Amino acid sequence: MAAAPEMRASDDDRDRVAAGLREHMAQGRLSLDEFNERLEHVYESRTYGELAKLTSDLPEIDLHRLPASSGSQPARRPGRDHKGGQKLQDAWKAWAVASAVNWVIWLIVGLTSGHFVYPWPIWVMARGA
Repeated sequence: MAAAPEMRASDDDRDRVAAGLREHMAQGRLSLDEFNERLEHVYESRTYGELAKLTSDLPEIDLHRLPASSGSQPARRPGRDHKGGQKLQDAWKAWAVASAVNWVIWLIVGLTSGHFVYPWPIWVMARGA
């Protein structure tokens, strides 16, 4: 049975429409500004009719069978940049390597001097993080 346009929509209904809009934006049918505007209206909508107006100019998407994107990777959420995550991971690796080198130097100095050497690599690590 199809829902009447004046019937109240649930949070799940609004979430499904929002997911559909995300997919349309990922496929290039909506600009970021259009997406944000429509998304705002999605969560203000109270009825099925109001939700239907927001997607009336877009083709239907079966959210259970999303089309495969090129490169067989799942569609990314807006604002998420895979390269940004890789850059962050590379930065942490560089920090870890530099910290390890400092601790090795500290250990060598401590062993060759014969007395306790203040653990200065702690400050280098804290400053670099």
